[in-house]
Amino acid sequence: MATEYLGIDVGGTNVKMGIVNAENGNITNFYSHDTVSWRQNNRFVESLGDAIAVMLNENPEVQKTGIGVPGLITRDRTTLLEITAIPEIDGTSLIPYLQKRFPGKDFFLENDANAAALGEYYFGEESVPEDYIFVTLGTGVGGAAIIDKQVFKGGGGNAMEPGHMPSANGKVLERNIGKNELLALATKMRSEFTGNTKLPNDGSISTTGLVAAATEGDELALKIFDVIGTLLGDGLVSMIRILDITTILIGGGLSASFDFIMPAVNRQLKYWLTPYYIKTLEIKRATLANDAGLLGAASLCF
Repeated sequence: MATEYLGIDVGGTNVKMGIVNAENGNITNFYSHDTVSWRQNNRFVESLGDAIAVMLNENPEVQKTGIGVPGLITRDRTTLLEITAIPEIDGTSLIPYLQKRFPGKDFFLENDANAAALGEYYFGEESVPEDYIFVTLGTGVGGAAIIDKQVFKGGGGNAMEPGHMPSANGKVLERNIGKNELLALATKMRSEFTGNTKLPNDGSISTTGLVAAATEGDELALKIFDVIGTLLGDGLVSMIRILDITTILIGGGLSASFDFIMPAVNRQLKYWLTPYYIKTLEIKRATLANDAGLLGAASLCF
């Protein structure tokens, strides 16, 4: 019988959990819990423990649980430091709490972007090498580096925060290319644009609408994605030069725009990088989509 792990993806809106088949990544016993209700009366950690108890009681053969959290954790991967979406749990020694509550079971903690990155190695649809950079594009910009099949932690344990690298306009990268910033840029560029475009000029542009317009070759939509791709490309150059890793996976909700940001990304990479990097450079879309957080959490158990 295949080994199974419990994967838990902690988010600001929902906490998702499920039993993951270690061989094929199939998810069963999936539950999604409302984060806000768990936070009432400052009972988030106890509620998490209660939900884990239900899962482990229903699946007694599961010995290992992986947990991905949205924020900074200690280098020894036991304690929560800065969980921006759930600040009242900052400083909680989560792993010792769970080990005491569930003796004999193993628990593994990781930043959610790091976990999602590792999940691509173990559960992704395409094989990836043992060294790659992973960038998530969404409301924010997250990232990770996997080196020798291990999460690269850096000195204090929280390396690879590409969203917070200095970028253009006196802002960090995610304040230039995050979802809200992308839509603000689109609205501004639409108000200044005099050519033909399908994009509305009433401030109601959506990411779905942008992708749909770009798919049909809309000139303005392509220009907007060109700006985003240029900023992302410059950020990737820094990561590639510092880490000497040339396989890059792009995930997150905005990865639907992958085909439209890539021409600008590639232009910047060709401009800044030498042949040593270019000859092995491969940028592809991450494959786990909505399951990235849960499967990533489970991959911590390997």
